[in-house]
Amino acid sequence: MKILQLCKKFPYPLKDGESIANTYISKSLRDLGCEISLLAMNTTKHYVDISKLPEDFDHYTNIHHVELDNHISYIDAFKYLFKPDSYQVARFINSNFEKKLISILQQDKFDVVQIESIYLTSYIPTIRKQSNALVAMRAHNIENEIWGRMASNLPFGFKKWYFNHLTKRLRKFEEKQWKQYDLLITLTKRDLDTYRGMGYYNGAIMSPIGLNLKNYNPNYQNDRQLDLAYIGALDWLPNQEGLIWFINEVMPKLESKFSNCKLHVAGRNTPEEIFNLQTNKVIIHGEVSDAIKFIRENPILVVPLFSGSGMRVKILEGMALGKVVITTTLGLEGIHATHDREVLVADSPEDFVAQISKCFNNPNLIEQIGMNAKSFIDYNFDNQDIAKELYNKYVEEIPKHKPHSQIV
Repeated sequence: MKILQLCKKFPYPLKDGESIANTYISKSLRDLGCEISLLAMNTTKHYVDISKLPEDFDHYTNIHHVELDNHISYIDAFKYLFKPDSYQVARFINSNFEKKLISILQQDKFDVVQIESIYLTSYIPTIRKQSNALVAMRAHNIENEIWGRMASNLPFGFKKWYFNHLTKRLRKFEEKQWKQYDLLITLTKRDLDTYRGMGYYNGAIMSPIGLNLKNYNPNYQNDRQLDLAYIGALDWLPNQEGLIWFINEVMPKLESKFSNCKLHVAGRNTPEEIFNLQTNKVIIHGEVSDAIKFIRENPILVVPLFSGSGMRVKILEGMALGKVVITTTLGLEGIHATHDREVLVADSPEDFVAQISKCFNNPNLIEQIGMNAKSFIDYNFDNQDIAKELYNKYVEEIPKHKPHSQIV
């Protein structure tokens, strides 16, 4: 089976959920005998020096990339207030990327084109003209839902209005695009049910993010018994929102009970606004070279999230490393772990303080929940098992796929 994977950013280094999800699934499909080719945007926001890829990044038969300046232009954003299209989508429409896509499809024949983002679905008409491949869209989340949730958390004002405006434009775009998919791949059953409820009716499969479990060796003992860790892509607005909330609302209450407690924060593209929150109790590390090592150094991983969608890879990684993960109800969406057994759930400052206090006062609980978490991930999120199910779905769908003579 030959698969062309399209990514809106290069899937390396493995420092954010999107890169991990895209790399792990492509590696596992390769291990199942597929030939995987990559076409990725190499954006200014997440630029990668392709010449310095490690030797073990060798699972792709061919690697193609197109450089793209996707910086946000406030002038363009303003102009799109008066256009029917979505500015977020427009930032990823690029003639050079389209030309490269056409060239690849003309030179090779693929069974599947696997699109790793709603933002790249504008290229489906181009794919249809050049290929009879099955078009699969892997929805890492429901984009309009993210913006809608952020809008709901904002006070009344222009920013709230603007986020609601973006939400409506994105939802309209998503509803238009899904008519073109041969197969929709969601990371959670909840997202799949939501798409169905919004009117999606073509083929679909729920295929969660899996981990390469051999990379995650748990550490149940910690020297930093009163320290917390936070790690996430800090150029993503829901992560910024949740972290700032935690520092402002939870840390002062926690410090009054545990004077030695510290929060260690790491994240790619950490903005100045976050660095300015550093104190002797809140240590902002910025981007770290080894995310797994960072998580292993602290007993508790906090994931305060109020606006996201899809599945949080850092929660999976923390659990796989035997850490106690304390997150919100929303943060746990798609991960059917049980509160007080494999994870701890908190939705308010008081909840977070209570759950953290419970752990600090009972070190044995930290180890027990960590062991339960590790077992839960091993059973439910082995990447090879997940990739096998997706592979089997492709095997089932490809023979039934009828070439499109025109856009549906």
